[in-house]
Amino acid sequence: MQLCGVSEHMGPTANSGHYTATVRNCKDSRWYRYNDAHVGETTADAAVTGGAYLLFYERLKGSARWGGMEKLMKERNAEPYGGPNTDQDGFTTVKSKKKRH
Repeated sequence: MQLCGVSEHMGPTANSGHYTATVRNCKDSRWYRYNDAHVGETTADAAVTGGAYLLFYERLKGSARWGGMEKLMKERNAEPYGGPNTDQDGFTTVKSKKKRH
């Protein structure tokens, strides 16, 4: 897997402060920093800061679908490649467990 984006947060809480993003362009492989209406070129080394909030990864061609986790998933009786209500990416639909009154 390859890092392709970082969401960063600056501020006292998740509900307040300022969010920015640093993203690798898939066409030219250059890194860009987005801060409100300002966009500027940056480097991969500057992408992950102490304010990193979310990291986004791209699965590389030929890499394992679950990042090599198939064995662990099977050991825990989780079917990585299907099952009831499972989409093509392996996500299972979960029914709501609302309490009836």
